[in-house]
Amino acid sequence: MEQAAKKGFGTTKDEIDVAEKIALIHSEVSEAYEAYRHKKIKGQHGFAEELADAVLRIIHLATIYDIDLEKEMLKKLRKNKKRTWDFKKMNEGKKKN
Repeated sequence: MEQAAKKGFGTTKDEIDVAEKIALIHSEVSEAYEAYRHKKIKGQHGFAEELADAVLRIIHLATIYDIDLEKEMLKKLRKNKKRTWDFKKMNEGKKKN
């Protein structure tokens, strides 16, 4: 949040536009995908860096809304542990040629 304040990214609900922050998170994920597609995994604008950018933007937004991401992630992991997926009906389970 110190860096967000110094850079003018906003540190309170009144100083940010949530839709804009979510769009920026989406853009970082898209940049990560493009880096991956071009096999640029490490380095400036690489897959790893763009994933880090997305996570940092998520942390920034969560912090503004006083969301304990660690707690929410652990809760979600426990929930997913009990879930089942029908991979035959999902794209994730299909092999691509």
